[in-house]
Amino acid sequence: MGRAQARAFFDTYQSVPFDRIYTSALRRSQESVKQFEERGGVIEPHAALNEISWGSKEGQRITPQEDAYYRWILNQWQVGNTHLPIEGGESPDAVAHRQESFVRLLQSRPGDKNILVCMHGRAMRILLCRLLHYPIRSMDMFEHENLCLYLLHFNGSHYTVEQYNQTDHLRNLKTVHPRSVIVPK
Repeated sequence: MGRAQARAFFDTYQSVPFDRIYTSALRRSQESVKQFEERGGVIEPHAALNEISWGSKEGQRITPQEDAYYRWILNQWQVGNTHLPIEGGESPDAVAHRQESFVRLLQSRPGDKNILVCMHGRAMRILLCRLLHYPIRSMDMFEHENLCLYLLHFNGSHYTVEQYNQTDHLRNLKTVHPRSVIVPK
């Protein structure tokens, strides 16, 4: 499904002349925009864009206890305790701090007009807060789906959102649930 979503994204936006293509240092984000690179774009991976570290919760099966912990930590962040890290992982404040180098990089390249950034959900929400000058606790207001598009405009002093969680390019894809088992009759 992820590959089909990446293809749909590429098919829709392949004509955009991207000056830069930034990704996290994680393979999944680089694979998602690889077709742009094959068309001549250059992918620049940056660890500053990596997903928040979920620490000891990374890759764990979601039990009722894990779900309760996840909901508790999200609530803590929403009320402003963004300094609290996930057990063994990062806090949203730590991710925001890590992203400072990327924000400085964007500011150092004012000639770039069209920039594609491919990253991960929680880190993307934090970066949007940073670029739009929202408190980090507001990150959950930025809904997202895999390979959605947030289109931002920079007027030289601040960013504005022109498109929010845009997924029209994905509407023709069938949803496949990874844990579904299809048994022919």
